[in-house]
Amino acid sequence: MSMYCYQCEQTAGGKGCTRVGVCGKDETTANFQDALLQKAREISFYANRARKAGLLDNAIDRFVVEALFLTVTNVNFDSARIQEFITRADAIIVRAKNISGTTDKFTAVNIGDVPFIEAQKSKLGEDITSLQELITYGLKGSAAYADHAAVLGFQDDSIYAFFHEALDFLNGKDALNVDKLVGMAMKCGEVNLKVMELLDKANTETYGHPEPTQVKVSPVKGKCILVSGHDLKDLYELLRQTEGLGINIYTHGEMLPCLAYPGLKKFKHLVGNYGGAWQDQAKEFDAFPGPILMTTNCIQKPKDSYKDRIFTTGLVGWAGVKHISSKDFKPVIEAAVIAKGFKEDAPTKTIMVGFGRNAVMSVAGTVIDAVKAGKIKRFFLVGGCDGAKPGRNYYTELAEQIPNDCVIMTLACGKYRFNKLEFGDIGGIPRLLDIGQCNDAYSAIQIAVALAGAFKCGVNDLPLSIVLSWYEQKAVCILLTLLYLGIQNMRIGPSLPAFVSPAVLNVLVEKFNLKPVTTAKEDLAAMLA
Repeated sequence: MSMYCYQCEQTAGGKGCTRVGVCGKDETTANFQDALLQKAREISFYANRARKAGLLDNAIDRFVVEALFLTVTNVNFDSARIQEFITRADAIIVRAKNISGTTDKFTAVNIGDVPFIEAQKSKLGEDITSLQELITYGLKGSAAYADHAAVLGFQDDSIYAFFHEALDFLNGKDALNVDKLVGMAMKCGEVNLKVMELLDKANTETYGHPEPTQVKVSPVKGKCILVSGHDLKDLYELLRQTEGLGINIYTHGEMLPCLAYPGLKKFKHLVGNYGGAWQDQAKEFDAFPGPILMTTNCIQKPKDSYKDRIFTTGLVGWAGVKHISSKDFKPVIEAAVIAKGFKEDAPTKTIMVGFGRNAVMSVAGTVIDAVKAGKIKRFFLVGGCDGAKPGRNYYTELAEQIPNDCVIMTLACGKYRFNKLEFGDIGGIPRLLDIGQCNDAYSAIQIAVALAGAFKCGVNDLPLSIVLSWYEQKAVCILLTLLYLGIQNMRIGPSLPAFVSPAVLNVLVEKFNLKPVTTAKEDLAAMLA
């Protein structure tokens, strides 16, 4: 069997990866991931029926969320570990079936010797498959956020109920109805808003609300460890275990916002951020003079030059890379001790982070007054997932061309396209406000809602333009949330999702006026008109 995958923005030829993934996964890994997804659908078939009888099982719930997260782009490339999940899934299926007590029988999708997506297209047609995959990818992204919250001890049973409902829906006849598929996609966006709210609560109640913070982005002399991914608890555990050892900790990629949380930045050896977004890791990890800890998705194929000093934890994995499952990071610490570290301080350079909803709302009056006085003419939300595919310089050019009387809000790793540029301020209000990680889209939404309330208008009536970059499935669930909220006139790029068929795209364009990006100059002129 070959493979077929088109879930990420970089998919080969803008159509689908059929021999090896652009991300680096081989056909064995790709097909194991497809198999695991079908196992998750079977588990939810029984779990959904058990829930209707009032019978719950948290172990089943957590497994399905982990299975979904495991198949997100750039999470796990270790086919042996995925196979272990498939084996566990078989036991979970028996458990869910026994709990449900149902006589209903799950009918597995018979795909024969062709990859799952190709089989579905042949059987159901392009548009139905497109909508089913839109829901599936939204669930994957949302599961990533739900898992992060659960790791911190924050769970919501209604969220688990929806995962089972949606996966079971994909098994049934209603998943052949376009209107019902669109409705389920919007419900996925609705529930993802709740998931992001839960994760926001988990992060802020555990580590405090992010604060505007000057972050050093230049190395300092000494032994060092680099932490990439998204997981705040993994960073906290590493900080706790390295305290007093004379080892400096740096964030990378989507971990940058961690430097603004009081409960994390209190550690004096959390000295700053190193490097940029995930797609630059091969060069940056190679140059980093210490071990690297990957906490969640964003891993690329490690180069031989640093493969012996990169470690994975949680669901992330790559065959041949040392994995730490116990959260005892002693092997990482030992690797840091023998590594050379930075020999001297680099010239100091800093950037500002930490403009989450709490920080922005605390100065909302000043912002509103500046708008009323005409000092701030417009807000731009420019952010999302970054990637390596050509065309992403658009976001740098757009940010550079936005007029000086406008404020730029940004989040996720898309910020690295421009976050080290100088934008100045408007009456003491920084023109560039880094809201945080991709899941902090919740903060951006709350800021927009608060501004709309202050000006007594709808969010779509605000002087606000939204320009999104996307790469993987967490961007998909955020887009579904924004569509559920009725946000109009968003621009998305650098290219449109391969899994969205022309007919489905037309629905999104007609209902939400969703636009593909063109050129920075043309789009900016249209948004300012």
